[in-house]
Amino acid sequence: MPLLRKSKAPRVINVSSGGGQLTGGADGWSPAYCISKTAVNSVTLQLATALPKFAVNSVCPGWVRTDMGGQDASRSVEEGADTIVWLAADASQKITGKFLRDRKEIPW
Repeated sequence: MPLLRKSKAPRVINVSSGGGQLTGGADGWSPAYCISKTAVNSVTLQLATALPKFAVNSVCPGWVRTDMGGQDASRSVEEGADTIVWLAADASQKITGKFLRDRKEIPW
């Protein structure tokens, strides 16, 4: 926190998952993982409210071809990282308390 408070544009970016979305209902896939990502989204909203000078957001990178996602995943590492990098470097500081994928807010 001390270093973030020194920044002119402090940002916190939490990596979440569409599995944490409450909209659309649970599908039974990995309940513990999905519940943890729902919690990440909730903490993001709480921190955004508690830290009004910070941009605090969560991001779903999608199903990415990594060790976790596997080779059959639909997205490249670059596609998965794009919104994270954009939020860290270029997005408006006014974007806060959001859950995003592909640089757009999505419901959770």
